[in-house]
Amino acid sequence: MTGVKRILLMIGMVALVGCGKKEPVQPSASNTEATKPEKETGKEATQPTKPEPTKGINQTSKVKIGTPIWEFETGHFVQSSPAIGSDGTVYVVGSDDNKLYAINPKSGVKLWEFETSSYVSSSPAIGSDGTVYVVGSNDYKLYAINGKSGVKLWEFETGSAVKSSPAIGSDGTVYVVGSNDYKLYAINGKSGVKLWEFETGESRFGVRSSPAIGSDGTVYVGSYDKNLYAINGKSGVKLWEFETGGYVPSSPAIGSDGTVYVGSNDKKLYAINGKSGVKLWEFETGSYVSSSPAIGSDGTVYVGSFDKKLYAIKTDSKGLAKSPWPMRGQNARHTGRAK
Repeated sequence: MTGVKRILLMIGMVALVGCGKKEPVQPSASNTEATKPEKETGKEATQPTKPEPTKGINQTSKVKIGTPIWEFETGHFVQSSPAIGSDGTVYVVGSDDNKLYAINPKSGVKLWEFETSSYVSSSPAIGSDGTVYVVGSNDYKLYAINGKSGVKLWEFETGSAVKSSPAIGSDGTVYVVGSNDYKLYAINGKSGVKLWEFETGESRFGVRSSPAIGSDGTVYVGSYDKNLYAINGKSGVKLWEFETGGYVPSSPAIGSDGTVYVGSNDKKLYAINGKSGVKLWEFETGSYVSSSPAIGSDGTVYVGSFDKKLYAIKTDSKGLAKSPWPMRGQNARHTGRAK
């Protein structure tokens, strides 16, 4: 019995020694991911995130159709549309972070940012010299920014918040609406000096329509007083007004034959003679037409309605007017850039 006990004791000691060994733990994919530091917020958050930015034009051809080439994060949600400079620079507003950003179109890298004093809900417009015009909605101001450096050139204060986007005439004049002060302003694009102002009728929401400019320099703008106005771009004198049956938040578009198309909350799209202000025809949808019309190269007018439908309407126009600013965003691509 003594020998058996001794053998059992030796076996137990060997087992204890084996259990005391510690094998090195190999890192797994999940362990590695868990130890990565989280992405910092702040300035780095505004840099492009995955997928990795492409380098050069040839790289973009390798990106699958329908997937992002890059993405750029602003400081808040974005309500307005981007504008694109002649060199491809993309100018976009992070609406509630009060900022205008200039973005490299190839890499998505931020070139500069400019901060207004309040949130921005309008889209930028770009002059022929590269100056970027943007409105800080609730600070009442129109800003002129150097497109290359992001340096402010001047600012102009309207009488109220601005909810629409600027338009630029052939001579560089900038037309902007101070929404709730009911006024359209003409501003010298170089100096920021007011050339004239035109007051529409009083209404609950003022003017939310963005101006359009005809080939002869006439400025067209809608208002919540239910009217579409035609204004001499040089003098600010009213040429005519056309009364619809409802608010006009829609921004007008001008056809090649000078016809002005605009929607109204009376459920209708109107075609108006740009010279006389006489109605050519109207098309009734099933609900409000707050949507701004777009004109195809064959003259088809596209417009949306609160009845959940998009309409394509045949017209006599042969495409968009060849004018300084025939529609919101300047052209069908909405680059927001003057010629």
